[in-house]
Amino acid sequence: MRNNMKLRTTIFVPLMVACAFGADWPQYYGPKRDGTSAEKGILRTWPAEGPKVLWTAPLGIGFGGPAVSAGKVYLLDRDDKVGDTLRVYDFSNGKELWTFAYPAPGKVEFPGSRTTPTVDGNHVYTVGMTGDLYCLSTVTQKPVWHKNIWTDFGGGGAVPASPFAPPAAGGQLPIWGIVQNPLIYRNLLIVASQAPQAGVVAYDKASGEVKWKTAPLTGAAAQSSPLNSGTSYVTPSVVKVGTEDHLVMITAAQGFGRSARGGSVNGIDPFTGKVLWTYNNFNCWIPVAHAVDAGQGRMLLAGGYNAGTAMIQVAKNADGSYGVTELFKHVDFGAHTQPPVLYKDHFYVQYTTNERRDGLVSMSMSGEVKWKTGQDPAFSKGGAILADGLLLATDGGKKLYVIEPDPAGFKPLASAELLEAGNNWAPLALADGKLLLRDQKKLIVVQVGNQ
Repeated sequence: MRNNMKLRTTIFVPLMVACAFGADWPQYYGPKRDGTSAEKGILRTWPAEGPKVLWTAPLGIGFGGPAVSAGKVYLLDRDDKVGDTLRVYDFSNGKELWTFAYPAPGKVEFPGSRTTPTVDGNHVYTVGMTGDLYCLSTVTQKPVWHKNIWTDFGGGGAVPASPFAPPAAGGQLPIWGIVQNPLIYRNLLIVASQAPQAGVVAYDKASGEVKWKTAPLTGAAAQSSPLNSGTSYVTPSVVKVGTEDHLVMITAAQGFGRSARGGSVNGIDPFTGKVLWTYNNFNCWIPVAHAVDAGQGRMLLAGGYNAGTAMIQVAKNADGSYGVTELFKHVDFGAHTQPPVLYKDHFYVQYTTNERRDGLVSMSMSGEVKWKTGQDPAFSKGGAILADGLLLATDGGKKLYVIEPDPAGFKPLASAELLEAGNNWAPLALADGKLLLRDQKKLIVVQVGNQ
C-alpha cells in the first residue's frame, strides 16, 4: 500500500434494505461475461424522442462501465489530477449513496476511467488506471484489502510522457494505463498483471493473499515494442474445454497487421496457474477484447489493428496434454475494444478500428461474414448487450439502437440520440428493464423493458 496514503469514505445516506430486482449485472459484460442478459420484455419500438430517461448522474471523463447489484449501481470514476472514486448510486432514483476515493494521480492517452467494478456478495472489487486493486465491504464502505497489480510485481509507476516517448528510468505504466475488470472464479480474484514479474495473478478474494501467479506471458519480441511495451489490455476470460474451465489470456504482439509477431493466446488452469496450452498464430498489437467461448472447446479471438479474427478449438489428448486446432483465421472480422456477442451461431461486433470502417458486422460460426453496415450507419467501438432476442447497442457516438440480430441483414428497430458527442466506448449494463450507458460527462439510465 502506498506510504502515507490517505483514504476517505463518504456516506450520504444510510443503507437501505434491497428490494426485489430483476437479474443483476454485477460485473463487466454481464452475469456470464458474455454480453447477454436473461431479461425478457425488451421494447422493440420507442417514442420519437427515444426511450424514457429515468435519471442521470455527472461523471468525469473516461470509459469505465457500471455494475448493478442488489438495487445499487457501482461505477469507478476518475479525476486524473487526484485519483479514483468508486461511486455507488440507488438504482431506483440515481441518488448517490456513498463514495470511496483514493489518491492515484496521473494521465495517460485517452484519459479517465477504464474498468468496471465487480460485485460479489457483500464485497465490490475495483482496479484503477494505475493498478490499484481494492476489495471493499459494501456494508461498511471500507477497504478489506488493497494491492497494486502493477507495482507489486516490478512495474514502474511513472506515467508515460507520450506513446512514442522513450520509457522512463525505472519503468513506467503501460501507455494506456492498467485495464483489468476483476474476474471472480470460486474463491479467487483473477487479473492479468503483465508486470515484469507476473503474467496472470490469482488472489484469495477474501484476504488478498496471492494464491498463484504465472510467469510473464508476453514474448521477447513484443516486449521490445517502444509503443506498447508488450502490454495487453485484455482481462482473462473463462472458456469450457470438455468438462474443465480454462482461463484464456491474450497477450500483445510486436508489429502491425499481418507482420505482427510475438503475441500468444494462453490456456491456464484456474486452480493452479499452470499454463496448459499456447496458440501463437493470433498476433494483435494492442489487444483489448477477451476470448469468447463458442462452445465445444471453441473460442473466438478478435482484435483491432488488422489482427482480425481466429477461431481455435482446444481438446484434451489421451496423455493429458492439450491440442489446439485453428478452425479459421482472417481479417474481415475483428474487435477494437469490446468482444463480439454470440447469438444463434452468429457473432455480432463493432469492427471500426484505426484502419477499418466496417461498422456493425455479422459473422457465422464457420467464419463467413454475412453483412456489415460500413458507414451506413456507422458504428465505432460502442457497447452492446443481447437480451430477449434483441441487440441493444450504442454506436460509439451519440446514438443508442435496438436491433434484431439476423444473419440475413442489418435490421434496426429503433434508435435515438441520447449521448453527447465523444468517444463513448464504455460497456453497457442492463438490469430490471433499465439500460445503463454513459458518455464523457454523465451516466444515463433509460427504460428499455416493459414496466
